[in-house]
Amino acid sequence: MSMHTVTFLPHNKKVSVNDSDVLIRAAMEAGVHINASCGGEGVCGKCRVIIEEGEIEGGISEKLNQEDIDKNYCLACKSLVKSDLTVRIPVESEINADVLNRQAMPRKTARIRQTNFDDLKEKGLFMPPVEKRYLELPVPDASDHVPDVTRLINYLKMNHDEHRLVVSLPVIRKVPEVFRKDHFKVTATLSRPVQEGRKTHIINIQPGDTTARNYAIAVDIGTTTIYGQLIDLATGEVLAEYGDFNGQISYGEDVISRIMYAEKAGGLETLHKVVIQTINKVVRKIVDQSKVDLEDVNNITLAGNTTMTQLLLKVDPRYIRRAPYVPASTLYPPLKAVDLDIELKDHANALVYPVVSSYVGGDIVAGVMGSGMYRTEEVTLYMDIGTNAEIVIGNKDWLACAACSAGPAFEGGGITFGMRATQGAIEDFSIDPLTLEPMIITIGNVRPKGICGSGLITMVATLFELGVINNSGKFDRDLKTPRIRETDGVYEYVLAWRTETQIDRDVVLTEIDIENLIRAKGAIYSGALTLLEEVGMSIKDVERVMLAGGFGSYIDLEMAITIGLLPEMDAEKVVFIGNGSLMGCRMSCLTNRIRFDVVEVTKRMTNFELSETPSYYERYIAALFLPHTDLNQFPKLKARLESRRKNGVSPNKT
Repeated sequence: MSMHTVTFLPHNKKVSVNDSDVLIRAAMEAGVHINASCGGEGVCGKCRVIIEEGEIEGGISEKLNQEDIDKNYCLACKSLVKSDLTVRIPVESEINADVLNRQAMPRKTARIRQTNFDDLKEKGLFMPPVEKRYLELPVPDASDHVPDVTRLINYLKMNHDEHRLVVSLPVIRKVPEVFRKDHFKVTATLSRPVQEGRKTHIINIQPGDTTARNYAIAVDIGTTTIYGQLIDLATGEVLAEYGDFNGQISYGEDVISRIMYAEKAGGLETLHKVVIQTINKVVRKIVDQSKVDLEDVNNITLAGNTTMTQLLLKVDPRYIRRAPYVPASTLYPPLKAVDLDIELKDHANALVYPVVSSYVGGDIVAGVMGSGMYRTEEVTLYMDIGTNAEIVIGNKDWLACAACSAGPAFEGGGITFGMRATQGAIEDFSIDPLTLEPMIITIGNVRPKGICGSGLITMVATLFELGVINNSGKFDRDLKTPRIRETDGVYEYVLAWRTETQIDRDVVLTEIDIENLIRAKGAIYSGALTLLEEVGMSIKDVERVMLAGGFGSYIDLEMAITIGLLPEMDAEKVVFIGNGSLMGCRMSCLTNRIRFDVVEVTKRMTNFELSETPSYYERYIAALFLPHTDLNQFPKLKARLESRRKNGVSPNKT
């Protein structure tokens, strides 16, 4: 079979592929990311590339118009390589992880005060699962023939009150040389059991005193992004953190697409390999940033939703999406990081957060644990909003949870010019009520190339409250402005003309985009109210609301309520906690108490399958309007709208 060389610009990366290989797979082999929301089905149109030289077969789709085709655009997922190629990745088809690592505060309200190192020490909760002990062992002589390992165990028992010790074979192999490097002055690394009375494992031995060098890594494995932190277990300080896009997004934006891909021959192995590659990239980055020695990284804690967790562990996820929606397991045993192909030393432990159900995963459990809501008296509503929305209600005495599929709209999927929150994405929007001319702000303050989730919410809320769109999400056809037009039978609003964009196309918001957003917000709103109803409560009974997740932390609360994404609530009750999953992983690195509590907490979390709850569907249908069919559920918004109408504040129709 003939081979061809594919060169990807502007990266100037080359890869050799077989004749008729799919172009998007060539990009993966070259380490070049191309947006692909549909897992290669050709229906999202996100993987647009330009063929500058060479020959392909296929690649044409209804997602491309004649102007695109004339400019040599094709869809990478449908293009077969037939010769040497030079391919340019246009700006709208790339992603840039730099924006994930920008320092920004959530909008409208402050972050919750997170438990810190001093709090843990004051409450007697600082007890890392991995500790170091400096030992000055007696040196053997003619009258002392005790074996090295026995000498180690005896010293720990007598001088450190350590009992029920287990020494692994790799440590036994290191002991003879390490003991004699510094005259039997050594540091032993101990891995604590979750429960008292269980065995403590000696997982590493080092010459000299290395007790000041004890580190752990926390990792959140999100459907879209993967974040990591490196933590100093002596001080509790986060020494470095970094986030990157989950490499699995090339195989589908949502968990269902990835489960379907995993069912293909070799699919599970591929998805496992790709997520591990991203985790290793994040680990290398934070280790390099903090300049620590890998020998001193002793623990990694990971959390993800149920599908991400099973793909990480290379466990077949197919039954997660089939009734009765059963995960392979809710609890996972302690592992060695190297057993998962994570690039740490062979003594480093890997702890994976347990899950509750197929759609309430370890990321949510980690958020519940890290936020401390499971230890408080206050009735708390915890919501993690993203591609999927997970909801938990309860306090220290009881917990109930549910999950609903919001779809990819909040991450840019299903939106004509939707994109993740990267440079060039429109993130804020306002409009002149008379001229209907927009003012837009993009991430990075550059020319626009698309719309991110927070920007989409703000646009729709603003257009609705001003009367440019009605409660069904349809544009007012009587408004006289070139910004509102009909294209191929679909009405749309022009956010930026092609001369003002990065992509040589008008950036628009269509009625179909608004419809997709309404479906997504309707799922979340009805999920929250259904769960409250199932536990005999209403939103008025909730004392505190926590919004979590990368996207949830940047929602404009007022705009989210305006479109009916969230119930109307007092802003004073709402706190943004950022990445709750990562926070829970970090806390698990600092205190063994969470590892002890988490098993009991997962047992207490009553899971409601919304698809099997009749009232959920009824609530969902009622929520497919802006903000809802029953405006009385939003009394403050209702009053604002009535005031606008009374005062004649509406767009100019002349």
